[in-house]
Amino acid sequence: MTFEETMDNIAKGFEAFGVGIIVVGGLIALVMGLKDFRNMNRFFGDVRRDFGRPLILGLEVLEADDIIKTITVDPSIEGVAVLGILVAVRIALSFSLDIEVDGILPWRRVETRARLERAGRDISDDEDGG
Repeated sequence: MTFEETMDNIAKGFEAFGVGIIVVGGLIALVMGLKDFRNMNRFFGDVRRDFGRPLILGLEVLEADDIIKTITVDPSIEGVAVLGILVAVRIALSFSLDIEVDGILPWRRVETRARLERAGRDISDDEDGG
């Protein structure tokens, strides 16, 4: 097996893993949201929020797949240009999803967490402080 074939297989593994994260995360968000299905507004909000995190993670893994493929399998100028476009789109998408999920700009998280802690709000169950 050549180096390119090995790297292509590794990239396919990343691709399958990224898609798996998105699919499994979506199913888990849906099942968790069904606990409160009677309240439709809360159901959609909870599923949307809980699905956002695995979607962001899955997109980041898929980005790693594209980087591996571009660097090792298709190291051409066209491949690098396509990678640049994909990375830019995924950064914009991840950024907007991050704001949707947390409801706050990413660089304001630490400040907001400190303000909430000073106000006495227990945020220990909030996994990323947003």
